[in-house]
Amino acid sequence: MSSAAEYWRESLAAWAIPDEILASAEESPWIHPPELFTVPDDIAASPSHDRAREALAADGSVLDVGCGGGVAAFALTPPASHVIGVDQQVEMLAMFRANAEVRGVTCLTVEGSWPSVAAQTPAADVVTAHHVVYNVGDIVPFLGALDAHALARVVLEMPDHHPLSAMSDAWRHFWDLERPERPTPADLLNVLDEMGLNAHCDAWRGPRRTSTSPERAAHFWRVRLCLPASREREVYDFLLATGLTPDRDLSTIWWDVATT
Repeated sequence: MSSAAEYWRESLAAWAIPDEILASAEESPWIHPPELFTVPDDIAASPSHDRAREALAADGSVLDVGCGGGVAAFALTPPASHVIGVDQQVEMLAMFRANAEVRGVTCLTVEGSWPSVAAQTPAADVVTAHHVVYNVGDIVPFLGALDAHALARVVLEMPDHHPLSAMSDAWRHFWDLERPERPTPADLLNVLDEMGLNAHCDAWRGPRRTSTSPERAAHFWRVRLCLPASREREVYDFLLATGLTPDRDLSTIWWDVATT
């Protein structure tokens, strides 16, 4: 019987794009358009923000891992007055700093992947990581470093199904390729239990992150599907015909750190 961590790693590995499809791609499919990570002036309430906020005192601090523009952090300002953003993309960190300036809070950014940059990242009252864990095969060090950097609570947010599962029908249509269905939040909870962390899960339904226009969505999907630019109109037509529901099932997974 494999461990929960091994099952998580193997389940994520099954999402790899077959080599023969990847070799045909005109450009890398691993794109993360900054437009999907913009922060609205008014951030909608959610169970994830609520769980983080209830562990924060006035003038508290938030560490946002895989921060993007910083929705998870800036939903908490106030009561937080200091935010720390970690991301691999410099464009995201620039957005994070600009958002901190607009909101009048102090800010530190760290460029790099987690937990590789954990040693150079300060601790914070609350640590958040929204929509990141499905990118992490070696999940135990990732979660362990989150726990080690939280003074009060860790709050994760993840969709109930892999973010690329929305494209499963498209992979079947364009490539006759079946996509996996695991892992899920239940699998992550199994890992946390195996680590001895007493985590909780709040299930809810929230909005899906989408591009600003059908044309941009078609471009994004076409690149992710490893298709040539000449087929972008086909992807556009496919999206119009099939559509996407505007919301999806989400889970907030959170735990309080052990105190001595």
